[in-house]
Amino acid sequence: MKNIFRQEVPLRDDLVLEMSALKIINNEGGEAGSLVILHDITREKMIEKMKTEFVSLAAHQLRTPLSAIKWTVRMILDGDAGAINDEQKEMLQKSYLSNERMIGLVNDLLNVTRIEEGKYLFKLALSDIAEITRSVADSYSGQALKRNIKLEFSEPAGKIPKLTVDAEKIGLALQNILDNAVKYTPEGGTVFVAVSGDKENIKISVKDTGVGIPANQRERVFSKFFRADNVIRLETEGSGLGLFIAKNIIEAHGGKIWFESKEGEGTTFFFSLPIKTLFKTN
Repeated sequence: MKNIFRQEVPLRDDLVLEMSALKIINNEGGEAGSLVILHDITREKMIEKMKTEFVSLAAHQLRTPLSAIKWTVRMILDGDAGAINDEQKEMLQKSYLSNERMIGLVNDLLNVTRIEEGKYLFKLALSDIAEITRSVADSYSGQALKRNIKLEFSEPAGKIPKLTVDAEKIGLALQNILDNAVKYTPEGGTVFVAVSGDKENIKISVKDTGVGIPANQRERVFSKFFRADNVIRLETEGSGLGLFIAKNIIEAHGGKIWFESKEGEGTTFFFSLPIKTLFKTN
């Protein structure tokens, strides 16, 4: 048998079916017929919804105290509450950075819940994809310089048409991809960012000379909370949500994302956005 079709069919608020169609192959390799299977997944969908709502509620509740901690520590570091010595400043700086990582995780969790609720693209507007890419690349130049990593941005060869996209979300997708590239590239390495286009698509690529992705784990790259074994051994920070978020942002725009990688030599992530009459201008 060969799976040729699968789709969720919500019939009522309290009834969701998953319909699968299978092609039956006979001993000679010819088609002998089709089999349709209906599976009641109402309970699974209800549990999934409850989990999403809980994560959303917890993340929202955490944002306020984390923000209060951030600005309180920042004020102390800036001397607004009086002078502090170097040892106190170092301890507070570490606390501030740890709090920033927590805020980043909460924001990632909120982005995931919005994706799962289908409430993610808010501000669709005519945007210059090349300019968005250039801006994100520039924002990582300082981080790359600190780690002795060369960050190169390649301008598109010709004029790239503007697209109607959620510029903030496209920027976030790029940030998540570029953040991994810089984070997982050793000192002395290089990260290349490029924009190109043809008659049908605009393509962005982020190529690094980093640790690469193990061949036996590549199918899980865009899964929630996935972090490759070689990355975990490096003891780098990360939630494993960045590429999941990037994939959903790009696919919500009708685009595609994929990658090429060789462990120990680096990875190149690509994503393309379609140029459609409805979404473009000169």
